[in-house]
Amino acid sequence: MNSKVILADEPIGALDSETTSDLLNLIKELNDDGITFIIVTHNPVVATCGKRHIQIVDGIMKELQCK
Repeated sequence: MNSKVILADEPIGALDSETTSDLLNLIKELNDDGITFIIVTHNPVVATCGKRHIQIVDGIMKELQCK
């Protein structure tokens, strides 16, 4: 219950758009409070919500520079 890091694999995979928005807002609030989230996703909307973006291409991790 006092996690400092939360791993989430496709956390919005089967959610409707309203619940997706609610969950992303909750994740942002918790992150602002100091909890780190590591989210694995294929969803470009979720992928753009983080402060740091890492992509795996051909088995190699690449940090993406966000604009």
